[in-house]
Amino acid sequence: MSGPLAGRTVLITGAARGIGAHTARLAAARGARLALVGLEPALLRELAAELTGGGYEAAWYEADVTDSAALAGAVAGTLARFGRIDAVVANAGVASFGTVATGDIEALARTVQVNLIGVMRTVAATAAPVIAARGHYLLVSSTAAFAALPGLAAYCAAKAGVEHFGNALRLELAHHGVTVGTAHPGWIDTDLVRDARDDLPSFRAALGRMPWPVGSITSVERCARAFVRGLERRRRRVYVPRSIAAVQALRTVLNSRLGGAAVTRHSGELVPRMEAEVAALGRAFGAHSAEEGRR
Repeated sequence: MSGPLAGRTVLITGAARGIGAHTARLAAARGARLALVGLEPALLRELAAELTGGGYEAAWYEADVTDSAALAGAVAGTLARFGRIDAVVANAGVASFGTVATGDIEALARTVQVNLIGVMRTVAATAAPVIAARGHYLLVSSTAAFAALPGLAAYCAAKAGVEHFGNALRLELAHHGVTVGTAHPGWIDTDLVRDARDDLPSFRAALGRMPWPVGSITSVERCARAFVRGLERRRRRVYVPRSIAAVQALRTVLNSRLGGAAVTRHSGELVPRMEAEVAALGRAFGAHSAEEGRR
């Protein structure tokens, strides 16, 4: 098999399900060897078996991206198995429910630890082999890096941090021949988004009021295709859907007083509703989040 990913080793965090799992399947179909890293060993084992059963090369490693020792073990295992790491998709992410004023502060902090610090730890753990391979990083940020939303303060902060971390990392690694891209998905049809829609009627209401393209939901398959194209072409930015690029271009307006007024027109109604729904729910993460399994 020929192509940019043929024979290349791609390490993916958050690979057990959703975007990470679909990206692994598509990358394998293009000839990549996969190192699957995540918190859910049963799902990782199942995915690795699916890929190897299809004639592809894959190995899995249980690791929390907030644990540098666990990440080091996953990297060592990958190097022992495949000999190199050519690309990393830093995809692991969570989103907690609730506002800063009334939510679970530990859940908010955990959101930042996984989504931002976890990306930093993933890069640090893989830097030496990726530099040796003159490889590529795809760091998963979000449309939330451009447009803030109430109820997602920690998530927005973390994803904005990932974007700027990627910008700085790109400058640090350029002389090694390493390239760095950031991915900016909108709402993707993952367990994370489904759980929020199921658990929080206020979220469903807010989503229905959002203008195109930020109010649309994109399939996991389409998102994974965009990620794999980003890997193959070593893209600096990956937008899912592509129309999200317009949101990035308008970020100054979105975060201005005028843009904030458009959101706060409804937040006086929706935010108290959401706070009450989260309190009644009795948990800070979606039912299918790996975070719920840790508690």
